[in-house]
Amino acid sequence: MPTTQRDTRLTYEDFVHFPDDGMRHELIDGVHYVTPSPAFQHQVLLGRIHLAIGNLIERHPQLGMVLLSPFDIVVTPWDVVEPDLMFIAADQMAIVTEQNLQGAPALVVEILSPSTRRRDRGIKRELFDRGGVREYWVVDPKAMAVTVYRRNADRGLVPMATLNNTEDVVLRTPLLPGFTLTLAKLFA
Repeated sequence: MPTTQRDTRLTYEDFVHFPDDGMRHELIDGVHYVTPSPAFQHQVLLGRIHLAIGNLIERHPQLGMVLLSPFDIVVTPWDVVEPDLMFIAADQMAIVTEQNLQGAPALVVEILSPSTRRRDRGIKRELFDRGGVREYWVVDPKAMAVTVYRRNADRGLVPMATLNNTEDVVLRTPLLPGFTLTLAKLFA
């Protein structure tokens, strides 16, 4: 008689029972990751990006909506993450529920910290690629740079550019027509 191997990965059902302890809890391929609260500089950068996108959406609400963490994205039953910022395009509103997003948003932004640097650039980028995120920004406060990954029909999320903090470098995205944020302002 063949033996069946039980899947021991944690699922969203396990996730909802994690403690509300002020830490960021995530599941990636059923593995539980816990991250402490973000540092001051992280929150400043996140606030600037959110304000820039939020101001554009206030003027053009037909584009979609922008959300800050903590808000769960349930990519699969074994993949539940809380990115720093997410933009849900107008054509994706069906993924929005009261408790979470049931699928990948158009844009995900992660701001690197010492405890998340490798995960954000590695397994989370791969998860967002598999999940169908259209664009992924990795903000590096230490290097004062933003790496933009954009979906390519043939190759998934590919690095389009690493923008460095200089006066004339502007962050733009086709997902948000009219959006501009200079890196000098972001990292001021």
